[in-house]
Parts: sequence; structure tokens; C-alpha cells
Amino acid sequence: MVRKKVTIYNPTGLHLRPAGIFCNVANQFVCKVLFEYGDMTANAKSVLSVLGACIKKGDQIVLVCEGDDEEEALKAMVEAVESGLGE
Repeated sequence: MVRKKVTIYNPTGLHLRPAGIFCNVANQFVCKVLFEYGDMTANAKSVLSVLGACIKKGDQIVLVCEGDDEEEALKAMVEAVESGLGE
């Protein structure tokens, strides 16, 4: 299992379009991809879970990947978040 804390930089947080990109990146991998926000842990492959977390600009989340391609998944997720998820 690998994990990394990242900050959300998009001006509007994880609304529908960036949440979709976030999930699309997570779904490219076989391993479990989760995120921790506050006291919740949710599936990063589910748009509803991402939207339901109400993550805003400046919030920090912890990405957690567990499985065969966990290192690659974590790297891709971090890069996606740091690049602004298409915004």
C-alpha cells in the first residue's frame, strides 16, 4: 500500500468535470484507489464518491493505492491532481 497527501488546486474544487477526470485516471489501474478526506475514506473510481466528498480548492486529500500497479497508480493520480485535472 502506498499513500500521498496532495492539495486540490482547481479554482472550483472537484466538481463534475474534474471529478470525472480524477475517476478516469483511477480507473486505468487494477489496484484499489481510495482517497481520504477528513474522517472519510472513499473510492476514487466512483464519481459519486468524489462529488459526495465536496472537496474544494485548497483542501488536502490523501491518495491511497493498494494492489499490483499501486506505484504507477499513485504517480498518475498525483500528476493528475497537481496538473489541475483539466482546468
